[in-house]
Amino acid sequence: MAKIVTMGEIMLRLSTPNNEKFIQADEFDVNYGGGEANVAVSLANYGHDVEFVTAIPKNPIGDCAVAALRKYNVGTKHIARGGERLGIYFLETGSAMRASSVVYDRAHSSISTATAADFNFDEIFEGADWFHFTGITPAVSDRAAELTEAALKAAKAHGVTVSVDLNFRKKLWSSEKAQKVMTNFMQYVDVCIGNEEDAEKVLGFKPGNTDVTSGELELQGYVDIFNQMIDKFGFKYVISSLRESRSASDNGWSACIMDGKTREFYHSKKYHITPIVDRVGGGDSFAAGVISGMSDGKDFKGALEFAVAASALKHTIPGDFNLVTREDVETLAGGDGSGRVQR
Repeated sequence: MAKIVTMGEIMLRLSTPNNEKFIQADEFDVNYGGGEANVAVSLANYGHDVEFVTAIPKNPIGDCAVAALRKYNVGTKHIARGGERLGIYFLETGSAMRASSVVYDRAHSSISTATAADFNFDEIFEGADWFHFTGITPAVSDRAAELTEAALKAAKAHGVTVSVDLNFRKKLWSSEKAQKVMTNFMQYVDVCIGNEEDAEKVLGFKPGNTDVTSGELELQGYVDIFNQMIDKFGFKYVISSLRESRSASDNGWSACIMDGKTREFYHSKKYHITPIVDRVGGGDSFAAGVISGMSDGKDFKGALEFAVAASALKHTIPGDFNLVTREDVETLAGGDGSGRVQR
């Protein structure tokens, strides 16, 4: 099993029960999650040695966030304790044609004020095989962007494979700011993961006539931009999830990948996911599947199929974390999506 490090913000998630709108809700369901934390939990569930790096406040809510990670065997010894608060996000889960909605309350969170001095990156990356980050963390604050670059430099100094999930969040920063910051970070990246909106908003590449709102896909457009991205940044692999969004409850789900050396392009099998229980964390579970598959020694096609199956399963699970096992994923990737009771 690989030693994998992820770094980012874990937040308190408060979601309305039973698809209620915010104005209807008299209570919230409580979970913890966040892009890189979600990836960490998935990888730990698959048996990898995972360390999650973040900063959280030294108070009982921070303790709960740490406990949520430890419950799933994620390493927490490199979490810095300090700062003002844990970030919060409120989730109103949509249904049918009504989209889900997220409201952030994360200003001045601990990770947004943390610096490289709060972490011993030489110790963190000692013996590590892989480092994963997303475009969310540098969007939180300029200081968090500086922290992300410090981690990237340390990871490369230790010879660690680096992956990014571009993850554009328009409620956190503009496309112009994202492109300025993230384009610089690509020099450290080996494996680039995203979707059509991320590629356009974060790096300025638009895949042909693909429409992010309707989910209409033009695969040749992905071939074209993957080639351009590899030419510009030298990625070993470029990967995109492909969501065909028929409604908030009904999606088609697949992915594509290009080998940066051979330029071979591959499109995975497609899953029809309905009804969707919770799509939050779907992209994170996909990134974790890619990392696990490649770390396990699968070829790039096998790693992609593992990732797509893992993320399809995540859509059936409430909360940010994908709590399926390696066996669950291999069963679905192998063709058994019957959902029959296992006795």
